[in-house]
Amino acid sequence: MGPCSLSRLRRNSSLNAFCVFDARTAHKAALWRCGLLLSFLGSCACLEEDCVLGIVGQSVSLPCVRPQLKTSVNVTIEWRRGEEVVLRSVWRHDGIVEEWSINRATTPPDAVRTGNLSLQLPTVDPSEHSVNYSLLLTSGQNHSAELCTVCLRTAASFSSPLLRREEEAGPGGETAFWCQSSGGFPAPAVYWLINDSEDPPDGSVRTLAAALPDSLLYNVTSQLTLNVSEDASVSCVVENPSTHENLTSTTSGVKVRGGPVVAGRASEAMWIFSTALCAVVGVMVLVGVIYQIHLDRMSKKKKKEFQKQHLNRGYKRRPEEDEEEVVMKKETDV
Repeated sequence: MGPCSLSRLRRNSSLNAFCVFDARTAHKAALWRCGLLLSFLGSCACLEEDCVLGIVGQSVSLPCVRPQLKTSVNVTIEWRRGEEVVLRSVWRHDGIVEEWSINRATTPPDAVRTGNLSLQLPTVDPSEHSVNYSLLLTSGQNHSAELCTVCLRTAASFSSPLLRREEEAGPGGETAFWCQSSGGFPAPAVYWLINDSEDPPDGSVRTLAAALPDSLLYNVTSQLTLNVSEDASVSCVVENPSTHENLTSTTSGVKVRGGPVVAGRASEAMWIFSTALCAVVGVMVLVGVIYQIHLDRMSKKKKKEFQKQHLNRGYKRRPEEDEEEVVMKKETDV
């Protein structure tokens, strides 16, 4: 008896108890619905073990469609992650649906009319990798039947590999190549190729992949050390086993002592640009201050000259007015 047969047998047993209870407490239509549901689930039991791929940080839907439940009332459905209840929905006889969930998990609004009980998770976390979700139907005195089981796998894309080449990294004129990538999940596989086709010699590659404690996303660093000609091309391939995504970076005839090729040049250019920009801004500020001081001095000088000219004109008018008064006095005396 295979694993699918065991799974079908377990579900058939639970559904059998569920149907017998309904037959004793309800009318004959309930028994008919249970039988139909039982036969349908038995044919699909082996198809539910496939895992659903969820991308970290994005929403995902865990499928479970049971059209036979459209006429069910006074039942409770529960989505569970292991033993933890993620969502509980109560279908009342008056058509009202009461739903409770954690982490904003939901089922489709038309679940009662369509039987689509798929679980909608708003975001995927790396900690949920290879976690099983199950849907249980409960009615009456806690008689329950497992309707669906869905496996969730999680994945996240890695950054484009950063490849750098160092000259004479070891004795004997060996060359060291470093390949770095980050932010992916699960742990990747790293491959090296010489001239796009040759595998590196055994023992020449060392790879370290470490998960960050806060996000569980992986950073990977791989080192290749070997004797290689100056014009040889070396490629680093980072493969995500869950998404089957391959990211490749290739270097050819480029020798760099120290940091990455592109990053080192970019940092140097940015430093030169920042220094030049600061110098230009400093000169402009200094020129502006000097020019403002010059304008202030010119303004004060013109103001003093204007005041001096105004005073001189007043002194000239007073003697002329005195002479006119003397002449007028003499004429009066005569």
